[in-house]
Amino acid sequence: MEAKPTLLINRSFINLLEIEEEAQKVLPRMIFDYYSSGSESRSTLVANLKAFAQFKLTPRVLRNVSNINMATEILGISSSFPVMVAPMAMQRMAHPDGEVASAQACKRAGIPFILSTMSNSSIEEVASSGHPSLLFQLYVIRNREVVAGWVKRAQTLGFRALVITVDAPYLGRREADERNRFCMPSHLRLKILESLYVVTQNAAVLEQNKKSLDNSKGSGLSALFRSELDSTLDWDIIPWLRTVTSLPIILKGVMSPLDAQRAMSCGVNAIVVSNHGGRQLDHAPTSLDVLPAVLEAVQGRIPVIVDGGIRRGTDVLKALALGASAVLLGRPVLYGLALDGEHGVARVLNILKQEFKLAMALTGCSKLSDISPDLIFNPKLTSHL
Repeated sequence: MEAKPTLLINRSFINLLEIEEEAQKVLPRMIFDYYSSGSESRSTLVANLKAFAQFKLTPRVLRNVSNINMATEILGISSSFPVMVAPMAMQRMAHPDGEVASAQACKRAGIPFILSTMSNSSIEEVASSGHPSLLFQLYVIRNREVVAGWVKRAQTLGFRALVITVDAPYLGRREADERNRFCMPSHLRLKILESLYVVTQNAAVLEQNKKSLDNSKGSGLSALFRSELDSTLDWDIIPWLRTVTSLPIILKGVMSPLDAQRAMSCGVNAIVVSNHGGRQLDHAPTSLDVLPAVLEAVQGRIPVIVDGGIRRGTDVLKALALGASAVLLGRPVLYGLALDGEHGVARVLNILKQEFKLAMALTGCSKLSDISPDLIFNPKLTSHL
């Protein structure tokens, strides 16, 4: 069962929170819960959404903000504003066009799109969107032949970078999925992951893996991860991937300055400070909690991207003022997709972009290089003026 797309373009939604509320009405409960839920008590998920509110922005005045340039470039990948769409699984549960619609909306908006390994669309289908700024997110499974095949296909089809998710050696315990006995609708396929079955050329293995999304004992997705994901993964994966691809490597899921330093020593090109949207380790800190320490460890040598809880243009501005190079946007894209496919995603991105532009103007920033830590209100400084 999928969402029934509505004509969002004719609705008067003015922010991303309203779009989420409407998506909850449209999506079947099991699917909305899968997209929206966090692990165990959901403490990290809730904290992510509250984290940005602790920071206040200082308005600056009498600055020429008649022309505002929001464009940026990360690892040679251009973006019309400092936002990328995060990798998210099974987008055809939200809309029949799924990841292809999301990629096309990102192309229209001029921002990068990251395709998930757990996609309902193939690498080739998403590449057919013609988007020049596609990235491929990789879950490393046990079968390295298959992993190498995915990466080589992505590079051949023009994907610009590889995003390795490293915070999921096991799937976090998402109680809503267990309660709902989550399973992917039977008419959908995991078109990238299913190439594993072709390589095995073993009917018994094929049947076993196809049943990995069976929901008879709780979350089918959790069973799939247990059967396929490589929990022995360590830092040796980086040099191995260098033998497979020349694409830039971005490490997603870094929450420790020590891991950030290790990533740089391994030659990683960028990192994403991320707690997986509160879906992995419950009671983990928020991305903003650890961002300063990670930035201190990195010392500007590689780009640091951040995600988790972005819902407003001011959130994007705060992340950049704290030192991030860009942010990843996740769940709101799924909610826009559920309501109106490509147009719904485009609406989400446009709302966020216009909010960010206004926030830049009201803090006196006409270009991204104007955004600095000075914009973050510090009562200790003002009390001495």
